[in-house]
Amino acid sequence: MTGEIDWNDDSRFHSGNHTWDGQGYLDADWVDLDYTGSRWSGLIDWGETNPCPEGDVDDDWWLSWGEACTYDDGSYFVSGKFRASGSVSVLDGHYMQWGHMTLESFVEPEPASMYIDEDGILWDGEDVSEIGTEVDDDGDCLVMMNDNNGNGIPCDVIWILDADGDEIIEIRADYNVNEDPEESKYLGESSHRTFIIGTGKMAFVMMLGIFIPLFLALGLVRDETENGTLHYLLSKPIHRAEFILYRLLGYLLLAGTYILVLVLLMALVTSLIGPGDSIIRLSDFPVWLGIGLATVLVLAAYGALYNTLGLIAPKYGVYFCIILGIWEFIMGMFTMTMPSASVPMLSISHWALQLIDAIVLIAWPDTLQFTQISSAFGIDSGLPFFWQPPVHTLGTQSPVAALLVSITVLLLITIAMVGIGQASFKNREIM
Repeated sequence: MTGEIDWNDDSRFHSGNHTWDGQGYLDADWVDLDYTGSRWSGLIDWGETNPCPEGDVDDDWWLSWGEACTYDDGSYFVSGKFRASGSVSVLDGHYMQWGHMTLESFVEPEPASMYIDEDGILWDGEDVSEIGTEVDDDGDCLVMMNDNNGNGIPCDVIWILDADGDEIIEIRADYNVNEDPEESKYLGESSHRTFIIGTGKMAFVMMLGIFIPLFLALGLVRDETENGTLHYLLSKPIHRAEFILYRLLGYLLLAGTYILVLVLLMALVTSLIGPGDSIIRLSDFPVWLGIGLATVLVLAAYGALYNTLGLIAPKYGVYFCIILGIWEFIMGMFTMTMPSASVPMLSISHWALQLIDAIVLIAWPDTLQFTQISSAFGIDSGLPFFWQPPVHTLGTQSPVAALLVSITVLLLITIAMVGIGQASFKNREIM
């Protein structure tokens, strides 16, 4: 194309010897009658030309694309592509382009693989300081004026690093620029991490962590009272406060051993089937052990809480615990979607899930980049739903700080609940 009359241009007239494309009145000095095709190609077949109907074009009649008609004075109305020398008048609201087309032929499309994932990040996966601004060079970006990230460079990606240059904190990609990892490898690794994190949070912390204490810890002391064995046990030289602690430790030993075995089994399975060059993915084991730690701390906190409720309200404690379990589950879901919200901080599940987020970032430091790549390049991944950067870092942005804060809070809750339970049991009359 060398020129055009757009639909809203003031000038609606042009003369010349061109290849044309559009709709309008043609007063021709010469028409290439051999330049023919079908209506589907858009080339006007002059052998099929008929007289123009009576009335006004656009109001009374219209031509299909790839057709033309003749007037009595020898002029034409054209709609499509044609080659001619002459003058063209274009109707308001329509267009006409002109230029030079020497040949139109069918070209077999290249496979999509030539334009997808050809050009990965110029990064070896270790030193992120090597990443800067990358310009698309594999044909993904077809509009060279594309500058969505507003840096003045079309078809590029900006990688924003933290102050130390050790971590990618933001990705700004122009539209349809594919300077990212190969999607098949990315989705394989992302799906693997999503499964581990999702299973750890949903199955271990929010299901086992909530319901195992409900069945085992609620009746640690209450069952002894109902069975009549509490009098016998307290007749021994054991302080009442010690009795509560020993019962909780026994429950925790049983439940914790079960969780540890289950975690190691899951770690072995996922490490064997996970993506990677080695037979066993050793990087899965720290994450699973962290999930086991979070679950054990949850078991301790919920166990102490449920046991205390059972001591304070022997008849109705189970109902309070069920309501509390529902609350904790809902707060866990809120934590996964809105980790910085204040209300979920009142739940035990919030701190356990934050603990897992911190452990994941310690074991897999590039998880943050995986979530950003997903949103920056429009790759479907469940990872951003199940994992978010931990927020309780004391302003340091360090996952280690978040880890210590979460462990401290869970231990304080456990100790507080044990203390309240011991005080209630100490002053309670044994029937």
